[in-house]
Amino acid sequence: MRITVVQGDITEQEVDAVVNAANTRMRGGGGVDGAIHCAGGPAVLEDCVRRFPDGLATGDAGWTTAGELPASWVIHVVGPNHAAGQTDRGLLTSCYRRALEVADELGARSVAFPLVSAGIYGWPRQDAVDAAVETLRASPTEVEEARLVAFDGATHTLIAQRLSTT
Repeated sequence: MRITVVQGDITEQEVDAVVNAANTRMRGGGGVDGAIHCAGGPAVLEDCVRRFPDGLATGDAGWTTAGELPASWVIHVVGPNHAAGQTDRGLLTSCYRRALEVADELGARSVAFPLVSAGIYGWPRQDAVDAAVETLRASPTEVEEARLVAFDGATHTLIAQRLSTT
């Protein structure tokens, strides 16, 4: 699998699936979650309600329609909330591994990922980058491109530096 990094808006990525950093309720929220629900339109929320009536556990993943997004699917992952004391790195790495497993079930070959838990959930940014890159590299998958989408230049630089070190 090829791991790439771009700076931009995850809702504008022309890939088979975009990964959403969701909350356990699966009903929309702020940050990446809010942006995906807004850009994808009401079909994303309707599918979340139908497919995940009880939400989703931290570290797990599931898919819905992408609605009006250019992607075919949204793969929702629930990252740990470091700011609230959820500091088990295994929950964070599980998000990436489970997202790839779901992508394989769907037949997705290109997947755009945000930096899970590194926003309002407060995961230390460098460790979030390391966890993403390490897990994507180590996980067996049929996905051909995992695209890490950085919202800002500083994050893009961190990811690009990490990708170039190994």
